[in-house]
Amino acid sequence: MNDAPSTSRFVLSLSCPDRPGIVHAVSGTLAEHEGNITESQQFGDADTGLFFMRVEVESPAPQAELEAAFTALADRFDMTWRLDVAGRRMRTVVMVSKAAHCVNDLLFRERAGTLPVDIVAVVGNHPTLKPLAEFYGKPFHHIPVTADTKAEAEQQVLALVDETDAELVVLARYMQILSPEMCGALKGRAINIHHSFLPSFKGARPYFQAHDRGVKLIGATAHYVTADLDEGPIIEQDVDRVDHTYTPETLTATGADVERRALARAVRWHAEHRVLLDGHRTIVFK
Repeated sequence: MNDAPSTSRFVLSLSCPDRPGIVHAVSGTLAEHEGNITESQQFGDADTGLFFMRVEVESPAPQAELEAAFTALADRFDMTWRLDVAGRRMRTVVMVSKAAHCVNDLLFRERAGTLPVDIVAVVGNHPTLKPLAEFYGKPFHHIPVTADTKAEAEQQVLALVDETDAELVVLARYMQILSPEMCGALKGRAINIHHSFLPSFKGARPYFQAHDRGVKLIGATAHYVTADLDEGPIIEQDVDRVDHTYTPETLTATGADVERRALARAVRWHAEHRVLLDGHRTIVFK
């Protein structure tokens, strides 16, 4: 008969001013609670003077007990930290307009079990993608946005985020600019995807502009949403090489593939607590 205590797997992520003894203190605290570290990554940023760490650990201790221990440790080292059950699916709201490629990819990956999120709602400022959301069994909320109703619409979205206990909001080609107030409310938990032609190819039809200029690389950037349009901390970027044989249509199709890949990786890394904010940059423990 096996009388060994059952264990749970946790992920700890933290940042704090860099100083000697941090790793020793973290590992020692985990050891005091019979924690077995199965993965550990760390980085000290010489530019900002901050230290970052992500640890996966198996422990028989309850989560509340570990959190109490790290609350005391955080005071000692001035830590910003989070402890979560490893592999827990993060409750997520996805916002869309008319383009389907990014949201369809996220929904498929969630269903396939390769993306650790639970998409609790799809919000669209157009009803175009309602059938897609319903195909995947997801509630669709049509919240139109005009210049006159923008503030009210954003309040509806934030209310939905609260009602669903959503921890993450993904702008999957949501073609609306969020207000500074909404950006502030979602700070550090809203991810956007856009083509990397900005700022060279601003506005509509960027792939047609790129074709006209004969670009050789096309790309996409996944980043956290901030009040500075498309200038939030970058989580992931991806590119594909193209050439003179590409038409605007094939550039658009290739760009859609790049956008899907970059967004899916950013969402997965965020949900796995692999992304830590370092000022206007990010530290990503892959």
